[in-house]
Amino acid sequence: VYRQGNLLFTPDGNSILSPVGNRVTILDLVNHKSRTLPFENRRDISRLALSPNGASLISVDEKGGALLVNFRKRVVLCQFQFKNPVADIQFSPDGKLIAVTNNQHIDLWKAPAMVTQFRPFHLIRTYTGHYDDVTCIRFSPDSKFFLTGSKDMTVRLYSCNPIRGFLPVTITAHKDTIVNVFLNPRLKQGMDDGLYTISKDGALFVWKFEDIKKEAKGRRFGVDRSMKKRKDRVDVDESAHWMARSNILLTKKHYFVQDHAQVTTAQQMFNNNSNDSCVIVVGFSNGVFGLYEMPSFNKIHTLSVSQHRITSLAINPTGEWIAFGASKLGQLLVWEWQSETYILKQQGHTFDINDLAYSPDGQLIVTGGDDAKVKVWNASTGFCFVTFKEHSGPVKQVTFSPKGNVVVSSSLDGTCRAFDLVRYRNFRTFTSPTPVQFTCLAIDNSGEMVVAGSLDPFEVYVWSLRTARLLDILSGHQGPISGVQFNPAHPYLVTSSWDKTLKVWDIYNRKVAVETLSHTSDVVCVAVRPDGDQVCTGDLTGNLYFWDPQDGSLSFTIDGSKDIRGGRRHNDRRSAANSTHSLCFTSVCYSADGTTILAGGNSKYVCIYQVAQKVLLKRFEITNNLSLDGILTFLNSREMTDAGPMALIDDEPDDIDKEKEDYKDNSLPGAKRSDFSSRKSSLAALTKCVSFSPDGRQWAAASVEGLLIYSLDENLTFDPTDLDMEVTPDNVKLLLDQKNWSKALVMALRLNDHELLFDVLGLVPHDDVELIARSIPELYVERVLSLLAEKIENSPHIQFYLRWVVCMMQSHGSMLRHNGMRMLSTLRALHKKMTTSYSNISNVCQDNYYSLGFLTKNSVQPQVSLIDQLVKGDEEEEDKEETEDKMSSHEKAEKIKKDQDTGMMDVETKQTKKKKRKKL
Repeated sequence: VYRQGNLLFTPDGNSILSPVGNRVTILDLVNHKSRTLPFENRRDISRLALSPNGASLISVDEKGGALLVNFRKRVVLCQFQFKNPVADIQFSPDGKLIAVTNNQHIDLWKAPAMVTQFRPFHLIRTYTGHYDDVTCIRFSPDSKFFLTGSKDMTVRLYSCNPIRGFLPVTITAHKDTIVNVFLNPRLKQGMDDGLYTISKDGALFVWKFEDIKKEAKGRRFGVDRSMKKRKDRVDVDESAHWMARSNILLTKKHYFVQDHAQVTTAQQMFNNNSNDSCVIVVGFSNGVFGLYEMPSFNKIHTLSVSQHRITSLAINPTGEWIAFGASKLGQLLVWEWQSETYILKQQGHTFDINDLAYSPDGQLIVTGGDDAKVKVWNASTGFCFVTFKEHSGPVKQVTFSPKGNVVVSSSLDGTCRAFDLVRYRNFRTFTSPTPVQFTCLAIDNSGEMVVAGSLDPFEVYVWSLRTARLLDILSGHQGPISGVQFNPAHPYLVTSSWDKTLKVWDIYNRKVAVETLSHTSDVVCVAVRPDGDQVCTGDLTGNLYFWDPQDGSLSFTIDGSKDIRGGRRHNDRRSAANSTHSLCFTSVCYSADGTTILAGGNSKYVCIYQVAQKVLLKRFEITNNLSLDGILTFLNSREMTDAGPMALIDDEPDDIDKEKEDYKDNSLPGAKRSDFSSRKSSLAALTKCVSFSPDGRQWAAASVEGLLIYSLDENLTFDPTDLDMEVTPDNVKLLLDQKNWSKALVMALRLNDHELLFDVLGLVPHDDVELIARSIPELYVERVLSLLAEKIENSPHIQFYLRWVVCMMQSHGSMLRHNGMRMLSTLRALHKKMTTSYSNISNVCQDNYYSLGFLTKNSVQPQVSLIDQLVKGDEEEEDKEETEDKMSSHEKAEKIKKDQDTGMMDVETKQTKKKKRKKL
């Protein structure tokens, strides 16, 4: 969700840009969705800058490598390398300039255009004057000046364009590092609160701009000696900007009192309801933030949002939402300060994710990590909506029940727990007679039995999910259990172990292992094909073994040692080709149709194999982040020193802005200072778990950078097969004008144009849907169903496309039944979209249930006038007389006799009514 760097709001204020590792994630707060931009920096991102019009985005990594991105098209236009790490980068309000920190200097660049250029970055000039690293930059509202704050405790005012006689103004009054500086949006000469400066020690100083020719009353704080001698040099041009002809004087001093907590970040929020006041939001190192109204310095309110320091703070353009980021815990919070409610509250796993699992419908993903937490995520939105904290040790494996309403997890704390996704509670806890550490678990197809393998002793435990009673203990392995899986089609349990064996158990008949399959090395992962006729195992040699569970024979082997081999680590004394760190797969998973298998291990690669052909289909590189270990195949010899690799030497300064816990040494009791001889460690690029979604449209991987979800492109690509000269978009539109729906749809399917297909489907009349569905060739049935799945989710015409689905199922039901395995991913995707639409509609109806009942009950019936009633009565009488005229004499006599007997007809009354109507 958030790792480090600064947060940004988009110009419309509805989305947040959050740096996660070397990628950028966009979180849509209105539609409640998140997506990751399709580009990567070379290292972890430290700073983001978005142009005022939202057209261009610049992302800068830890070493100064920058990417210029067309934000609207999500396309990288240029790569650029700054000379030094960047502490801050800002666009000017007019979007024409970019100011970048360069240690003690500031570089002013011309903003690049949104076209591909040979050298889009053009350096205008470099500003000097500070004696330590620059920490913040702030432009004036007219983009003609900018202010900088530094670690040398000074603030300097620079001009973007040269002005005759103007020298940079230096402001000195603070006693600690400058955190941020702000200019009043309604800045003018003589304002008492034209400038605000905030330092790390919690001091907020207010400054004003005064004409240099006026005699200042009292002592002039903050202006250095060079400013006083400015008249002796060259007078500032009278036609110059008034800021160049002004002195900066200190007017007020304010101090934040937060139990000795330091200020870590601050931002300014403009108050639209007031002409002179503004609000400053300040984040502290103890996780507290405060809102202060200026210039009166009235504290609006304070709130503790985290247990660790707030590292980033952002305010949307309207000033309604405030976003906070805490890098220590990976927290991202959006607070609506006027109503004092959370708009968004997300937190990822603090440490590595060990396992993940998809729900049966593919809508949810559950993860378990080393932080002893179990989190449930929405696969479509990417947000976590529930976190279970009952475990006290690392969670090693998680899984869903067959119905998808229960999550079961195994942990090293000696327990397996079952969580209810309806009431969000831990309703079952499974334990063993003696304390053990559980490494893996599985649930049978009926959802009645839970099986878990232990680290030591080497046994498999079987419980009842309903009663949490221990049913059986399976013994036979001579090493830690690495995996357990139930056979979906046969009543068998498959277990793998570090004792180089794979065992097949018949736990329902309480027998010993039915079959023992031996390997040449320790077995580290196991997977069963959905039809139950094949079992895949992986060992430490990097090979994948495919077994027939019926007769216990080895079908074939795939050598994946070269495919999984990753880069060289910093401490490796061997080359990447001879390294043994990333030689094996640690997780394997079959696709829904069983034709492909997904495998990941201790490297940056994830491989997909075609099982029948025994070939590698594709090898995904999950990251190119050089901040991680094991990325490069060949290490740079210039990074090697006598003390070891440069990447493992902590060369950061002692006064770096970090928490005390980062430097605290826990090796000895009572130690208050860290061990300066220790080395820092870097995370290695690896994948701990991979899993296919049930619909086959996406797969997920649990890596050191978090939960990665890869999805197929929803837009269909052009297929040049089965085309002729008549198959053109113009002919399709001509057929639509002629209302030849069937031929137009088939021609559009042959063209495979995404937008054209949607237009044809939407123009088919409702009454002709059944006929058109029958005429679709079987070759295009799967494609039409995939299109319908997408339209059901996004279109408001749900009933129309549901009729399409019903007609397609009725017309091609036999074909779908025979080709169910081949089209399983499409059918599951359609079921997922329909379930989502049903859930959304049911929620809307449920929320408005009482409102609809009130409106229908208290609705006023339309009143009918007396004339309308009489006219309607006349029409009924005339229709009745016409009917009587058509009757025969015998029928009339019978009717008159019947009416006289029942007393329903009165001739005198009828004649009287006719006279009254005629008179009216």
